Amino acid sequence: MKFRSLLLKNITRNKTRSLLAILGIAIGVATILGLGLVTNDLAESTQNALTADAADFSVVYSTTGGGGSPGGAPGGSGSPGGQQLINETKVTEIQQISGVSKVAGVLRTNVDLDDTNSSTSSTSNTTSSSTASASNDMGQGQGGQGALQMMYSVIGIDSSALSLDDIVITNGTAFSSENEVIIGEMAAGRLNKTIGDTLTISNQTFTIVGTYETGNFMDDSGVVMSLDKLQSLTGNTGMVSLILVKATNGTDTTSLAETIEDTYPDELSTSTSLSGMERMNNGLEVIESASWAVTLLTLLIGSIVVVVTMVKSVVERTREIGVLKAVGWTNKRILTMIIGESVVLALLAAIVGIVIGVGVVEIISSAQIIPGIEPAFSVTLFLEAFLVAIFLGVIGGLYPAYRASKLSPTEALRYE
Repeated sequence: MKFRSLLLKNITRNKTRSLLAILGIAIGVATILGLGLVTNDLAESTQNALTADAADFSVVYSTTGGGGSPGGAPGGSGSPGGQQLINETKVTEIQQISGVSKVAGVLRTNVDLDDTNSSTSSTSNTTSSSTASASNDMGQGQGGQGALQMMYSVIGIDSSALSLDDIVITNGTAFSSENEVIIGEMAAGRLNKTIGDTLTISNQTFTIVGTYETGNFMDDSGVVMSLDKLQSLTGNTGMVSLILVKATNGTDTTSLAETIEDTYPDELSTSTSLSGMERMNNGLEVIESASWAVTLLTLLIGSIVVVVTMVKSVVERTREIGVLKAVGWTNKRILTMIIGESVVLALLAAIVGIVIGVGVVEIISSAQIIPGIEPAFSVTLFLEAFLVAIFLGVIGGLYPAYRASKLSPTEALRYE
C-alpha cells in the first residue's frame, strides 16, 4: 500500500478520533476567523468614523490663530468682523497638492434673522459700501437696544461639499439655486420656520428647501446658502473664510497639513491641531495592535487544543505504531506519517472552521448582538485562516510525532 493511501486510510479508519482532531482544530480556526472578521471591522469602522466624509482639517489665514474643528470659523464660529479672508484661488491650488482628495471654500458671517430686513455682517475689512453699511448695522445692533438680539450664523458653501463641513440634511433637500437656503434645526425652532417658508437677508428673499444638523450648536443656529450668493451679499467676491481639506485614503493627515503650511509659510495655517491628528493615528494603531494580540492569544489556545488532540491520537495508536516499527518503518517515516495526518486533518478542519466562524459571526451580526459591527470579509483573511490551520496542524503534530517515533517496538507491542 502506498504511503499516501495509508495516511488517508488511517484518518478514515478511526472516524471518532479524526472527528475529535478536526473539531479541535476547527474551533481554533473558527475563533481566529470570527475574531478577525469582527476586529478588522472594528478598525475599519473606527477609521471611517474618524475620517468619514467630513474634512480632515481646515486651512485658515495664519494671523487668525486658527483652532477649532473642521468647519469651525477662525476665531470662533461666526465671529463678526475682523476676519482675514483667503483668496479663492488657493482652493484650486491646494486641490493640486499630492495627497489631497477634496477641498471646499467656505465663507461665514452673522445675520439678525429675527429682523425681516436682516443685514449681513462684514466678514473682513473692505471698501465695499454695501459691506461697510452692513458692518455699521451690526455695530449698532451690538450696542444699546440691539444687544439682546439673537445673531445667526450664515455659511456659504457649494451644495456638493456639504458633507465636508459635517452638514447633514435632516429634511427636504440641499439648495440648488441662489435663492434657496437650508436652515439649522435649532434656528428653525427659534424662528418657527419650516420647509417652504421664506427668510429675508439683506433685503433679499430666500426659500427654505431643507433643514440640517451638524452637532455644533452655533452652526445649527443658522442657515446655509451657496458660496457665490453669500460672497455677493457680503461684497467678498472670490474670497473665503476657510478651506476644508479631505485627504486621500492612506495619506497621513499630519504630514499633509504640514505640507500645506510649508507651501504657504506665514500665509496659511491648519486649524485642526496636529497633536489631535496624531492622537487619532495613535488610536488606530492601538486597535490594530489589540487585533494582533487577540489573534496570537487565540493561536496559542488553538495550538494547545491540537497538541492535546494529537497526543491522544498517538496514545490510542501505540500498538499500531509498534507494529509498524517492528516491520521496519524508520523513525523518520513514523514522524512523517503523524505530521502528514495532522496536516490533512488541519486542512479539513480549516473548511469546517471557516463555515463555523462565518456562520457564528453572521448570526451575531443579523441578531444585532454586537450593535454596529458588520463582518469585514476579505480574501486575505480566509487565506490566513487556511495558513493558520496548516500551522496548527504542523505544530500540533510535532510533539506527538516525535513521541511516536521514539517508542520502543517491544514496549509498544506490550501496550494495552
